[in-house]
Amino acid sequence: MLALLLLVTVLSSLFILFLWVERQLGLVYQLNHEVDEESNRHGGELVAECLKAHGVDRLFTLVGGHVSPILAACEALNIAVIDVRHEATAVFAADATARLSGTIGVAVVTAGPGVTNTVTALQNARLAESPLVLMGGAAATILKGRGALQDISQMALLRPVCKLCLSVRYVREITPSLRLAISTALEGTPGPVFLELPIDVLYPYSIVRRELSPQASHRPASHPPSLSQRMVNWYLKRHLNNLFAGAWTSRPLGPLPFSLLRASSQELDAAAAILEKARRPLLLLGSQVMLPPTTSVKLREAIEELGFPCYLGGMARGLLGGSNVLHIRHNRRAALRQADAIVLAGAVCDFRLSYGRLLPKSAAIVAVNRDREQLMRNKGIFWRPRIAVQGDPGCFLVELSRRLGGKRSPSDWLDSLHESDSQKDDEIRMKASQSSGLYLNPVRLLLALEDILPPNAILVADGGDFVGTAAYVTRARGPGGWLDPGAFGTLGVGGGFALGAKLCRPEAEVWILYGDGSLGFSLAEFDTFKRHKVAVIALVGNDACWSQIVRDQRQILGTDVACQLRYTAAAR
Repeated sequence: MLALLLLVTVLSSLFILFLWVERQLGLVYQLNHEVDEESNRHGGELVAECLKAHGVDRLFTLVGGHVSPILAACEALNIAVIDVRHEATAVFAADATARLSGTIGVAVVTAGPGVTNTVTALQNARLAESPLVLMGGAAATILKGRGALQDISQMALLRPVCKLCLSVRYVREITPSLRLAISTALEGTPGPVFLELPIDVLYPYSIVRRELSPQASHRPASHPPSLSQRMVNWYLKRHLNNLFAGAWTSRPLGPLPFSLLRASSQELDAAAAILEKARRPLLLLGSQVMLPPTTSVKLREAIEELGFPCYLGGMARGLLGGSNVLHIRHNRRAALRQADAIVLAGAVCDFRLSYGRLLPKSAAIVAVNRDREQLMRNKGIFWRPRIAVQGDPGCFLVELSRRLGGKRSPSDWLDSLHESDSQKDDEIRMKASQSSGLYLNPVRLLLALEDILPPNAILVADGGDFVGTAAYVTRARGPGGWLDPGAFGTLGVGGGFALGAKLCRPEAEVWILYGDGSLGFSLAEFDTFKRHKVAVIALVGNDACWSQIVRDQRQILGTDVACQLRYTAAAR
């Protein structure tokens, strides 16, 4: 009996060992799928083919040996490879591409430091809800955790700032993993997805084989390998074959289908009933209204059909053009206090709405957002929605306009908001007329800019004090005409955003509005503009100071330490 138990234990242990080896080496899979040892194909070609099938016509990168096969393959398929001077810029440029094109933005960076340099830009894209895919190189699959060059736990690092993180283990996984990454980035609430591609799934079989056993060809015939070495060699051979087994089998390349959550008929009817009775309705539109499938033209028509005054934030700035009567630009706090019905279409009750404190308790609030967490942000603390709809805000407004077409808001309500706007514009002109001593008056400068901006202008906002002034002085000319970081408030987006914007819309006149502090983050990208023949214009508000910080710091703490910069003359 004891012997039987011992035999069962041994067999069980052997079976578990076999399962572990099978999982590591894919022995059964290898029996059914060939390995083409003579092929010169590489994993970068699979990446390029999949990107091409998804309509990607450019990517942004800072080159590194871990990812060179991707760049070479994309070049061969006429996918433009735009190389920049910092990895964060590559992600910022992909972010701007996603915002302006309505499709996926793509960045490729090398392993280790290349990946870590993207963290801030990824979190910025996450909070701005920009659909992009970052592909990052990595140490060879068999060398992870063994001290390989630039090997860190990239997945653990990026999970908090990405919608999804995927790591490819075999060449055959490249195409399905990339398709999933793109679909996930676009579906539901958009966001960045990280796809890790170890170096040994990107290079050809012959090169990976050479790197796995660099000493094999140099061993003298008089010194045959030991048993342990033969076992290692067997393992490495099986590992190599598993990497490439079934690598070049034909697989689907195109986009995966995905669904879009929409408001129900009952939710739309309830919202329509509230707004039908409203005397002082107000729309607050956030970036989500600009997402596909609703086009900016269709959305504008819906808002004009509703006839309700609105405030535009994020990517919604410019939706109604520069001078639409329904677009109210100033004194939002006062307008909210007077409103009796408020629609938050993609607008979130975070710091931008004082966590909901700006919303009057007497107003009926209809909130619409793709993301459940954003929809309910700070609910029950300072505000409470009458109706909360998890669904696409753009589609919601279009359907709402069909139910309320021609309703319009009372003229006295719209007139009072216009009067308030006019008073603020008068104050701005008054500030512009004031003397500022030796230096330019920034308000006067920005009003002069406002006078010369063409209808196709895109303003990229990268700064604090100067850009804050620009936000209420200048007007976005049309949809996508204003690009700012979004809720994360990141400095340094200017170079990447302008690069992505100009390549997306070559006919546009792209301006970067820099503060003298933010300029330092992407100044090197003017080399990128020059090399890639990207014509952009930069306007720098230089007050030799981190002015947005120093005001409160000096008043509260009595010091301007670390806030002063310097007026430096340009070299001639």
